[in-house]
Amino acid sequence: MKIILASSNQGKLRELKAWMEDFEVYAFSEVMTPFEIIEDGNSFKENALIKARAVYEALDDKSAIVMSDDSGISVNVLDHAPGIYSARYAGNGATSEENLDKLIQTLKDKNIQITPAYYTAAIAIVCQKGEFCVHGWMYGNVIAGKKGNNGFGYDPSFIPLGFDTTLGELDESVKRELSHRSKALRLAKILLKTLKD
Repeated sequence: MKIILASSNQGKLRELKAWMEDFEVYAFSEVMTPFEIIEDGNSFKENALIKARAVYEALDDKSAIVMSDDSGISVNVLDHAPGIYSARYAGNGATSEENLDKLIQTLKDKNIQITPAYYTAAIAIVCQKGEFCVHGWMYGNVIAGKKGNNGFGYDPSFIPLGFDTTLGELDESVKRELSHRSKALRLAKILLKTLKD
């Protein structure tokens, strides 16, 4: 079964390819000329479906399955920001580092050193059999600082529940077991197996 990932984020691609090792997996940039997809949905689910749908419609091979991820971090005390704007929290074209720096500065401006937050991942699948979406969540706290160099995005500032270190300090194998994306991908794999029948 051929799966096309509707993402150009290298961190996400690594995680998705590692989880989908039972399948033939390609980034959409490997099978077509990359193009910009406007994510103007109001939820992680809507944005994930927008991306998967756009790539599926542009494909020559309608027997392929397109999978996309939309994910981000939400901080309760910031009215759940950055939320769906996590990838562009510091503005369009912002780097992961700039987004993280903005979040840290926003917390510092409010004199907050540590506060509850959660990650959400929505995995959308679009194929001949229809459109589907599954979710995963990871809860914990965000800190007004950075610790560790593992992971990507907001990981150096997020401490998962039950841990006293950030995702940036945790080994990749530990993160893989508890991450929001991993939880969503477990459900996505079950769904993909049903689509194969």
